[in-house]
Amino acid sequence: MSDWIDVVAESALAEGEHVVVDVDGYDVAIFKLDGEFYAIEDVCTHDGAEIASGELEGDEIVCPRHGARFCVKTGQVKCAPAYEDVATFPVRVVDGRLQVAAQS
Repeated sequence: MSDWIDVVAESALAEGEHVVVDVDGYDVAIFKLDGEFYAIEDVCTHDGAEIASGELEGDEIVCPRHGARFCVKTGQVKCAPAYEDVATFPVRVVDGRLQVAAQS
C-alpha cells in the first residue's frame, strides 16, 4: 500500500509547466501535459544531475547537461548517453490537490 503525499495545488501548474517537490526524500518533477499530471524522479540516470530544468519537447525532457532524453509519461530513456529509465511516481488529484505516491 502506497502512502500518498500532498504536494501542491492542481491549479499551480499550467499546461506544459512543471514543479519540483520533495516526496519522501526524493526530488520529484511533476509535469502537466495534455491535461494530465506525470511525476518522474528529477535525476538523470546517466550522471545523477537534475533534469527538470531541461527543455521539454513534446512528452520528452532533455537533460541540460549531456542531452539524454526521457519520456515524462513513462520514465523511459529515449536516447544516449543515458541507458536506464528514470523512476516514475503515481500522481492523483484529490480535492484540487496533487498527491504523489511515495516509493516503498
